[in-house]
Amino acid sequence: MRLKIALSPEDGILCLPLQYNSTLQGFIYANLDRALSGWLHEEGHAYEKRRFKLFVFSRLFGKREISKGRVRFLRGAHFYLSSADPDVLCSLGEHLLRKPSVELGRRSCLVEEVAVEPEPEMNGGKPVIVRALSPITAYTTLAAPDGKKKTYYYSPYEEEWSKSLVDNIKRKVLALGWDTDPEEDLEEASIRPYRVRSADQKVLRFKGTVVKGWMGLYELRMPRPYLQLAYDTGLGSKNSQESGIPSTTRGSKR
Repeated sequence: MRLKIALSPEDGILCLPLQYNSTLQGFIYANLDRALSGWLHEEGHAYEKRRFKLFVFSRLFGKREISKGRVRFLRGAHFYLSSADPDVLCSLGEHLLRKPSVELGRRSCLVEEVAVEPEPEMNGGKPVIVRALSPITAYTTLAAPDGKKKTYYYSPYEEEWSKSLVDNIKRKVLALGWDTDPEEDLEEASIRPYRVRSADQKVLRFKGTVVKGWMGLYELRMPRPYLQLAYDTGLGSKNSQESGIPSTTRGSKR
């Protein structure tokens, strides 16, 4: 399930740091029920040593100008939030609709719209094409010769890219406790670049940490329930840090 949330700054211009992903994440947590927000932030859905928030949000969209490390949205902005947990979306929607104004990056904004997006058509028997609305991140942690850990980010054109993204979906299924076998169901699954350019690589900072990801179009092949999970929770890692939300899908012409 996905919400579209549109905000309009009360003074006419919304000015944020260029790297505003942590600001937008904080806005989401601040506008959830307090108990739900605390549980989601501190615990979430657990599988082994990993904890999944199982929500994902997009970049802000709107007419904008960029200058000196700041981005100015001139006529308000909107973003998309998806989650496999309807309580998250219901709580956020209710909180926003009850408030006359909200704060985003210390800017007072009016809530112009909170709308449920139509569910995309998905046929698990055929590949579908998705557009990344925020960079998709796939990585592994390696041990450097000096013993320190080093993060290696995969390119969509590396074989490990697809495996890493599919494995992430498997772990989310296990964290949710589905009565299914993701290893068997996703044995033939893949997530491949469909139209991805070198300019689609993005380097972001989240609370001082460098994170690399990729925009572009991707072809997904997997059963329908898993397509829905990817749509609701994002592709790849760091989804709750504005990473990997796919757009509505369409059939592949290949």
